[in-house]
Parts: sequence; C-alpha cells; structure tokens
Amino acid sequence: MLTNIMYVTIYVTDQDRALEFYTQRLGLEKRIDFAGPDGRFLTVGVPDSPVQIILWPHEASAGQPTAAGGDAAPGPLILESDDLRKDFEILRERGVSFETSEPEDYPFGVRIEASDPDGNRISLRQQRKP
Repeated sequence: MLTNIMYVTIYVTDQDRALEFYTQRLGLEKRIDFAGPDGRFLTVGVPDSPVQIILWPHEASAGQPTAAGGDAAPGPLILESDDLRKDFEILRERGVSFETSEPEDYPFGVRIEASDPDGNRISLRQQRKP
C-alpha cells in the first residue's frame, strides 16, 4: 500500500539559482545535493516535513497553464502557512515576487501566488479554521 509522497519535481534552468531562491527567500531547507550519473540530484523541503522537492535541471518551458475562463491554474507547488499574511510580509522583504499586492481571502482560507526565477508558480495557502 502507498504510504507517503517522497518527492515532487520542479523543473529549473539553473539549480544554484533555484537553490538560493527556495532556501534563502522561501525559507526551505536543503536536503540532498548529490552529483550522480544522471546529473545533480538536488532537493529542498519544508522543515519537519518528509516531502522533498527535486530541483531538476530542464530547459525553459513555455509557461504555466491557465484554467478555463482564463484564470491562472494553481502552481505545481502548493505550500501551507499557519499565518500567511505574516509570512507574506517576510517573503516580500526577502524579494519573493507575487502576482497580487496582498493575500486574498477565498472560501477555504487565504491565498496568494508567487513565482520562482524560472516562472514556476508557487501557491501559498492558509486553510480556514472551523
């Protein structure tokens, strides 16, 4: 039986630049950095979470998909916060780029979309408490 999500992959054009963004700006921690036969295997993760994000080298892509009606689809990476408005201010001070000027309320909580240096969308969410 399946028990866990081990890895998710984000495609990046420059692993060192991506590592700096995900650790220094978003505050994730570097987990694995191994020069293997198939290329550099580089992962980051949220502290105290078992899930690791692979920062895998890839050519620049055509951009992110959009949902029906022209609204932007959520990013391939969705990170949760227990205080998104506070984290938003910290991340903005660190130089993270956001699509809107402030987090927005939505039916399930609070959200905002950011992007990494390759244009990968990163969805930041805070769930509404019952």
